[in-house]
Amino acid sequence: MVNKRGRNYILRLLLVFLGMNAVWYAAYLLVHHPILPSPLGVYQAMGQLGGRDIVLNVGYSLMRIFAGVLLALVVGLMIGLLMGRSALWNKLLDPVVYLTYPVPKIALLPVAMLFFGLGETSKIFMIMLILLFQIIISVRDGVKAIPASTYDVLTSIGAGAGQKFWHVTLPGALSVILSTIRISLGTAISVLFFTEIYGTEHGMGFFIMDAWLRLDYPQMYAGILLFSLVGFVLFLLVDLLDYRFMKWRK
Repeated sequence: MVNKRGRNYILRLLLVFLGMNAVWYAAYLLVHHPILPSPLGVYQAMGQLGGRDIVLNVGYSLMRIFAGVLLALVVGLMIGLLMGRSALWNKLLDPVVYLTYPVPKIALLPVAMLFFGLGETSKIFMIMLILLFQIIISVRDGVKAIPASTYDVLTSIGAGAGQKFWHVTLPGALSVILSTIRISLGTAISVLFFTEIYGTEHGMGFFIMDAWLRLDYPQMYAGILLFSLVGFVLFLLVDLLDYRFMKWRK
């Protein structure tokens, strides 16, 4: 059962969606050129897409995103926790992180393809790279921000290292991890689009560029909308995880 807050949220999304389509239709009338089809034409093209094509292309894109995010979480969580809990490791790794973080990750795409080829590895690696440093910094800062007195309370009642990690460190880190993923997900999806242009026959990036090369503009826009829908669903998934595990912040 959707509560009042959920209904209001859905209503706002619907109003924004209708507003965007109204602006799109007005632009279509002004431009009056095949390069900008009408919203109705694009939705019709989306309805004509085969279910197998949608599942195949969306499935490949989601697989790459989830694999890259999972790797970034595992590596970033370990390094961030290490830096947050150990002053020595923070001093050793902090210069490395800050010197490599400003490097524009998209510029490393040719390097990744040289080392890992045009297959799945380079695509997943680039997504991981986009998220990794932001997760490391966020987790480190989140862990360092936990008051020492919080651990002292658990120590006084005989809690072990595992219990301290589970009840204090992990919740403190999880909060900033979810926020970081929410912020970085759009960038990761953009990088995925660029990586799917090369060396693949599946994925939403390939689908969009293939339609563009064939001058099938309604199908190209349908692919863009579908890709955007994937990103929107991923954002909602992060929000659900935040609601499920971060209820103490509400």
